[in-house]
Amino acid sequence: MNIRRLQLDVDKAVARPDILELAEAIDGVAGVEATNITVAEIDMETVGMEVTVEGEHIDAAELVRAIERVGAAVHSVDEVVAGSRIVERVPRTR
Repeated sequence: MNIRRLQLDVDKAVARPDILELAEAIDGVAGVEATNITVAEIDMETVGMEVTVEGEHIDAAELVRAIERVGAAVHSVDEVVAGSRIVERVPRTR
């Protein structure tokens, strides 16, 4: 499957890894062409981040391992875009 975008909910300790170390680890994953890391919340011990990764044929398992190797934790995969092109999310109205 050609995974083109993943959006992850990632937590890390306040002290380590720093956000640049995390970005470097993600950048080294096969298929990753771009990464966006946004701090969503901070408490006394942890930093919650939204991580969006785009590319071609992203190795999702390798991505999770790279994040965990630097000391962060993937809490959930919140979006997957796969196929021959990227489909943007269209908000649903009721």
